[in-house]
Order: sequence, then structure tokens, then C-alpha cells
Amino acid sequence: MQLPFPLAEAPDEIAAETGRKLFAGQSEFLKGVVAMSGLPPADRIEVCFAGRSNVGKSSLINALTGTKGLARASNTPGRTQEINFFTQGPELYLVDLPGYGYANAPLAVVEKWQRLLKQYLSGRQTLRRAFVLIDTRHGVKKVDEEIMKLLDTSAVTFQVVMTKADKVKEKDRAKILDQVREALSKHPAAYPEIVLTSSEKGDGIATLRSIIAHLD
Repeated sequence: MQLPFPLAEAPDEIAAETGRKLFAGQSEFLKGVVAMSGLPPADRIEVCFAGRSNVGKSSLINALTGTKGLARASNTPGRTQEINFFTQGPELYLVDLPGYGYANAPLAVVEKWQRLLKQYLSGRQTLRRAFVLIDTRHGVKKVDEEIMKLLDTSAVTFQVVMTKADKVKEKDRAKILDQVREALSKHPAAYPEIVLTSSEKGDGIATLRSIIAHLD
């Protein structure tokens, strides 16, 4: 029987090459946005990355683009309070959403960027998919559920990307994956496939590139 939310398979040669070509183009930081009025023109497709602080979001973006230090990892959880836009060649925006899950920012600041996040997710026509990053060591946490609910209500398809997969023994992964699948089954906007990655080892990067390259 097919498991619900199976792991995405490695792409075939042609699909992998399409993904490689897309990400072989120049990757550059474009701008950080703190209000809807600051969004760049909606002149190409875009994908966004969401994840709680320290899930490995910056490392994943750097691994995808093959550009060290493009997205800067911060040791201060919740430091990124902006929506950061990166250009990937002339065809694609990669969008780094603020890390969530830390209450040590002032409430007014948290509320402000949550509002911006909602406006962005529900109002951006060129957004094709959100990737929600889940740490393979911990599975889905309560704060992850919150962002998934937000994506459900914004009618934005989201796909779970498991990070740091190399840090978990294969025999322990199955239990975590069961927990993730159980959580995803409650979310109508969840794309029915999980991507397992390790930015450090490069696992799953070609798969994710291929998925992004084949979004219409």
C-alpha cells in the first residue's frame, strides 16, 4: 500500500538537468521587505521557505543555489524580521520568510510580521509553492502547525522539506516520518510528498531543485 505523503524520489536524468540548469544561473540577494508596498514586481514565479528558527533554512537556500553565504545564518533565533527576496537567474525569486517559534521578540514586532506574512501569502499571485522546513531530529512542533494552518487559510500549497536528515539514524527516521505524516494529514494545503534533505551532505538537493524547476 502506498504510504500517504511518500518521500519524493530522486529525479531522472532529464529532470535533474533541468533543475541543475535553473540553479546554475546567478543567485543574488535582491532586498529585504518589511511592508507589502516594498515587494518587488510580480514578474516571475516564486517559491518561499518557512521554518522555525535554527531549522537550517539559510543552509538549505545556500545549498540549493550553490552560493555560500547567500542567505546568512544567524545565531540569534528570530533575528530575520524581514521577507528576504533572492533572484535565481531571470526566472525565479527565492523568498526567505522570517523564522518563527521564538517569543522573545516584542509582541508588537511579532504581530507586525505575522500580519505581513498573512498579507504576502494570500496576496502574491506569482507564489507557486511554500516549502515548510521541519528538522528531522524533532518532527513537527506546535509552532509548525501554526504556519501550516496559515498556509491552509491562505490557500497556498505547501510541501514539507525535512532538514538535517543526516543527523538521524535511518532506523529512527521512520518514527519521525510517521509523526510528520500524521500531522500533514490534517492540512488540506499540504502537497502529498515529503523531501528529505541534508544541506551538509547534499542529500535531496537535486530533488528539490528539480521540483522547483518543474513548477508552472
